[in-house]
Amino acid sequence: MKTEADYYALFDAYRSGGLAEEERATLEHRLAADPELARRLQEFEELTGTLTAYGRRLALRRKLHAIHADMDAERAVRLTPLAKAAEEDERHEQFATGRAPRPALRISRTEEKLRQFWHGHRATMMVAASVAVLAVFTTLLGMEMYRASQKPSLYGYTVLRREVERIKRNQRSMNRTLNQIDATATPEKVNPGKFSGTGFALTADGYLVTSYHVIQGADSLLIESRERQRYRAEPVFTDVAHDLAILQIKDKNFKGFGRLPYSFKRGQSDLGERVYTLGYPREDLVFNDGSLSARSGFEGDTGFYQISIPVNPGNSGGPLLDDRGNLIGIISGRQMDVQSAAFATKSSYLMRLVDSLGTAGAGKPYNMPRTNQLTGTSRPQQIRKLQDYVFVVKVYE
Repeated sequence: MKTEADYYALFDAYRSGGLAEEERATLEHRLAADPELARRLQEFEELTGTLTAYGRRLALRRKLHAIHADMDAERAVRLTPLAKAAEEDERHEQFATGRAPRPALRISRTEEKLRQFWHGHRATMMVAASVAVLAVFTTLLGMEMYRASQKPSLYGYTVLRREVERIKRNQRSMNRTLNQIDATATPEKVNPGKFSGTGFALTADGYLVTSYHVIQGADSLLIESRERQRYRAEPVFTDVAHDLAILQIKDKNFKGFGRLPYSFKRGQSDLGERVYTLGYPREDLVFNDGSLSARSGFEGDTGFYQISIPVNPGNSGGPLLDDRGNLIGIISGRQMDVQSAAFATKSSYLMRLVDSLGTAGAGKPYNMPRTNQLTGTSRPQQIRKLQDYVFVVKVYE
């Protein structure tokens, strides 16, 4: 996995023309396809620009110091008693020998202007140099604080909610749809949908699960099925540490999901198990499969699995199932620069959350499915039964 130093070396070679044509083309293709990498390049350019400007200020300061030192030394030589005595002897010698006087040592007009400039602006230039140093350290501190607040995306981990450009272009149409869903709602201006992810049914009566980061900052949520049925939903509980959110459909037209065909696994899954997921990285439902490659997640987090499944923005919140149709996890993110390394919250943590909410009496009881209709069926059959319980989660801010 590449370190920050590796990225800086790569970006430096790119900007200085040190990359071969093929390497340069590959990097530019990656920059166009990966917003995270493009943002890293922008941060690198901002940092190097600040340091370059500071270096120029230091060079100017050293140059002015040198000029000032030369002028002070020259002035000191002219004003010493020894210099004055030598000048007097020179005049006597000129009178005795009759030879022409030697050219007097004088300060040129340019030197005099530089000297006056230095003495007149010394304090200003010292302040400017101090400001430059402060700007460098402020930039570095700001970058570090930003990294701390955005650690998943800056240190090799990126979440997978998708920015919805199509909804932005159809704000009025979507607002009309929202108002039609709830005819009693007072018409109001709703911001265009900004992000989308995936969610799936937790119970038959309208509870769903998605990743917390999918709904983070949402003003309102819209759940859309494969057949373009839309329902309003609200978050009823979130678990930030394990990137989990439980939603509930709040819509008078909702009649229930029907009997859920899968069950939730409460224990750990085994290393090497075949697993698969369904999600909405695009407008249509997408299937991907792979294997469970580690029983811990990013940087050893035991609340997550690592899986070898290619996932993309929009897959966050999607269900992760084993060959028997048990739901074993919730897709959360992926590791940058590692081919097909993705992470999923373990279903055991979701079950602990549901149990704790039931014990605390938070809302209605969660009627979890007790049987699994997918066990013993082929993968295509499992997908046909599963696809009606996986939804797009659209986020409005």
